Amino acid sequence: MFSGKELPSSSSLLAAYASMAGSIMMAQSIANQLSHLIPHQIRGYFLSTLRYFFKPQSPVLTLVIEESTGIAQNQIYDASETYLCTKVSPRTKRLKISKTPKERNFTIKLEKGEIIVDHYEGIELKWRLVFAEADKNDSHNHLQPKNVEKRWFELSFHRNHKETVLGSYLPYILGKAKYIKEEDRVLKMHTLGNSQGYGGIKWESINLEHPASFETLAVEPDLKDLLIHDLNRFVKRKDFYKRVGRAWKRGYLLYGPPGTGKSSLVAAMANHLKFDVYDLQLANIMRDSDLRRLFLATGNRSILVIEDIDCSLDLPDRRQVSRDEDSRKTHDVQLTLSGLLNFIDGLWSSCGDERIIIFTTNHKDRLDPALLRPGRMDMHIHMSYCTAHGFRVLATNYLGINGYHSLFGEIEDLIKTTEITPAQVAEQLLKSEDSNIALEGLVKLLKRKKLEGDELFDEGGKMGGIQEAKRQKVERKRRVSVRINGGRKTNKRRCS
Repeated sequence: MFSGKELPSSSSLLAAYASMAGSIMMAQSIANQLSHLIPHQIRGYFLSTLRYFFKPQSPVLTLVIEESTGIAQNQIYDASETYLCTKVSPRTKRLKISKTPKERNFTIKLEKGEIIVDHYEGIELKWRLVFAEADKNDSHNHLQPKNVEKRWFELSFHRNHKETVLGSYLPYILGKAKYIKEEDRVLKMHTLGNSQGYGGIKWESINLEHPASFETLAVEPDLKDLLIHDLNRFVKRKDFYKRVGRAWKRGYLLYGPPGTGKSSLVAAMANHLKFDVYDLQLANIMRDSDLRRLFLATGNRSILVIEDIDCSLDLPDRRQVSRDEDSRKTHDVQLTLSGLLNFIDGLWSSCGDERIIIFTTNHKDRLDPALLRPGRMDMHIHMSYCTAHGFRVLATNYLGINGYHSLFGEIEDLIKTTEITPAQVAEQLLKSEDSNIALEGLVKLLKRKKLEGDELFDEGGKMGGIQEAKRQKVERKRRVSVRINGGRKTNKRRCS
């Protein structure tokens, strides 16, 4: 049965087993000795290489699409978020849903961990939204906020379709998202949020529902026409800006007394151009790096507004002072005037298209001359007190009077010799729906303000006694302030 061969004896089997066991023990001994001679990194690399060759490869490829790429917002993430809200399936378990009065449709977003399955040219693509706490060691600087969330999409598909996904599917998503946003576009008002996003301080937005338009502004017709022409010309000159080597942006300085309509003009410009508004409060920004990050996070076709720039802190000298028992340490706050200027017209200003930057101030004379030089603020627009034409516009807006009223002549004569803002006129016109009562109240207000203005000067043309006393009091406070600050004038001022 064994083809004439004899079975090996038990002693032979034992000898063979002992020989094999000895070989194994010798191999283990050699391996242990080599482990002390070969560095840990090389051993790890060697083992991972062996696993790579002997482990079967998964046919699934996963692309990670993070919310931000360093300090800039990831355009593919934003487009994917918009696109996926149109791809919800019955298998989706949890969604975020919202709708504002001006939006046509519901806004739908994925919840954490939810999966959306999409199909493109016969390819099945699985999307998953992932949230995780950001690694504290993965900070752009040591002041990175703690416990911030990091978000990303995971897009999984068969690796054979990699070229189609990268070359066709993702560009398709970018185009589709742009179309969706244009169709359902609602202007947004962005402001600095209380919550800290990945990478630090970030924008939060609400719908911009300000009804101001150039038709309802109480400014002179020539100024309206000038502004409309300048804005329309700006948005049509992309090729011109590229040809002359300049960033496609425009700067405006709006200056004048409080209540003259500077904020309403910003809203009218946004509504005219269909641009989002970003309200930037410099007092909340501590470093130039934060300013750059916020600027890069603003979208194209946007208006960035820095209101009451004259009331901001003195940028070159901003400091934080901390004290302890042993010493006094002074730490520079790294938001500088040079950083702001570079943000306006330096290299960073070229990171984006169709952007408008607007500064507003009640006191143009208090601004640093560096902010006013040509190339930074292209147009300086003076917002003056109410004029006769401005009053007519307000009377139409608030009282519906398009023609003539018996009190118009008296009111217009008083306005010519009285400093009153459009906001004060509008407030008076709001007090009654009866046009006669409202206009009579405005006449009384104008007469009272004119009388107060006349009392500023005595018969000899000198400042009146009451006003002179006020002036001397303000001057004494100024001198005390200068002495407290060691003879250095301070730029901390009250905003009117």
